Amino acid sequence: METSILWLRVAVALYALGVLHSMLALVGRSQRLYPAALAAFRVAVVLHGVALVEASLAYGRLPLDSSFATLDVGAFLVALVFLLVEWRYHFASTAVALFPLVFLMSLAASLGEPGAAWPNLGVRGALLVMHIVLVLAGFAALLLTAVASIFYLIQERRLKQKRRGTLLEKLPPLATLDNLISVSMGLGFVLLTLGVIFAVTWAWIEFQTRWLSYASVQFSLFTWLLCLVMIFLRTTAGWRGRKAAVMALAVLGCAALTWAAQNGLRSALER
Repeated sequence: METSILWLRVAVALYALGVLHSMLALVGRSQRLYPAALAAFRVAVVLHGVALVEASLAYGRLPLDSSFATLDVGAFLVALVFLLVEWRYHFASTAVALFPLVFLMSLAASLGEPGAAWPNLGVRGALLVMHIVLVLAGFAALLLTAVASIFYLIQERRLKQKRRGTLLEKLPPLATLDNLISVSMGLGFVLLTLGVIFAVTWAWIEFQTRWLSYASVQFSLFTWLLCLVMIFLRTTAGWRGRKAAVMALAVLGCAALTWAAQNGLRSALER
């Protein structure tokens, strides 16, 4: 089992290069890292498969008796499907969303074993503060996305009804608002992804293997997943305009519920 966990964590480290590619693609609109990220992803899938085989041999069956084991198998299957689709159709745009998904699922699965104790309280507090700052910055970016989305819907309605001589004429053009939605959406996703990584690491050390069952963690992961769906639909299905605006408002609403569920973080800091 120790060897299988080691292979899985090496795979997670290689999957991380794909997350870096996704961040650069969303924020900097750069695809230069994709060949290296794809190569690392392929090696990671092989090592991930080796880890699953070793774990299955140790258990005598495919391990699916815990949330962490289910995430492990699920991440491997998603990664395998992505490689098959990419090989057959060269559908590289899906990587922007699927690379982070596979990474976080694998990261969570690799933390199924009890973690070590905190080296000191300073590290514990610093990690939690970084998580809070990143999530707040991500929520701010999502708020900007939502505001731009509302303006987009208003401007679209005004143009369809051909209204003139109102204060709404000062709103930016639809193309400008759509670009603002795209940039703020990408930035929000990057910040939330980093925030979730810090949160998962902190929760693993703080709560050992119990962290995945907490409602606040599940809310956070669901919000991140909804944001991932928004990014996926925008990059692959070309969701822009009204559809993207409505989706952005839905993500912001879910983010607000998540923040309400995270009120326990303050008491954790003060312990």
